[in-house]
Amino acid sequence: MSLTVLVPDDEGVAVLSEVARVRAVRYLWGEPTPPEAADAEVLIPGRHRAGPELWGEVPNVKLIQLLTAGAEDWVGKVPDGVLLSTCRGAHGGSTAEWVVAVLLSIYRELDVFAAGQREGRWDRQTTDTLQGKRALIVGAGDLGQHLRRRLEPFDVRCTMVGMSAREGVHGVHELPDLLGLHDVVVLMVPLTSRTRGMVDEEFLAAMTDGAVLVNVSRGSVVATDALVAELATGRLRAALDVTDPEPPPADHSLWKVPGLLLTPHVGGAVRGGRSRSYAVAAAEIARYAGGELPNNLVRGEY
Repeated sequence: MSLTVLVPDDEGVAVLSEVARVRAVRYLWGEPTPPEAADAEVLIPGRHRAGPELWGEVPNVKLIQLLTAGAEDWVGKVPDGVLLSTCRGAHGGSTAEWVVAVLLSIYRELDVFAAGQREGRWDRQTTDTLQGKRALIVGAGDLGQHLRRRLEPFDVRCTMVGMSAREGVHGVHELPDLLGLHDVVVLMVPLTSRTRGMVDEEFLAAMTDGAVLVNVSRGSVVATDALVAELATGRLRAALDVTDPEPPPADHSLWKVPGLLLTPHVGGAVRGGRSRSYAVAAAEIARYAGGELPNNLVRGEY
């Protein structure tokens, strides 16, 4: 007996069709769900959002398999008895690569040299370096481990922080004592009730002068007004791939505040990213079809 999986695109159908005991059925956003939806046990959302209308279209769904690592749009909105699994493991490499890229750009002042090129100036100058910096990585899961492996070859000394302490990982309660000891603070945590607004005035004030804050998690982890106020003093610098609000309105101070490198939520937006997402999703669904629980199940808030 096969497991019916609703898939939002042709690439997903091709990948899932190779999984034993799985029947992949294509559905189109904005159009009536196919007849197979009534029997589908697994849904891979496209642009669907959790809500009563969706559950009415897929009454027998037992597993929501996301193509993203973030699950905040679904947590607490899935009916009792329906499992929720993320795509943890698909985007860690590209997201960590983005962090390394912005840190190199900041420390080597590539924006200054790019401006010189545009203006036809050959302006040699000495810059700072990533070598020897101390990085505090807040979020010790897949993303954090990917980043650590990429930073250490640059001779960066990494300290890992998780929501709870374990071997080799500090607990989040230790942050006040750790912030002032590091040159870089990277946020790689999920958005939950515990992390929303975590980076506030007190958090920023505890960071050492000249430090760089990097947010590649979710915009709401950072209190935007507090960050803008701190950046305006020139004491800290920051790189944001996510913002609150997202995107910022045209007149928002994030566009012009000094010391900020801003990108439009592209940390994981790389060629081949969709294929990596489906590889993880296929493995999760294969486990489920074989009678096992997926590895990336969301339990509680995360």
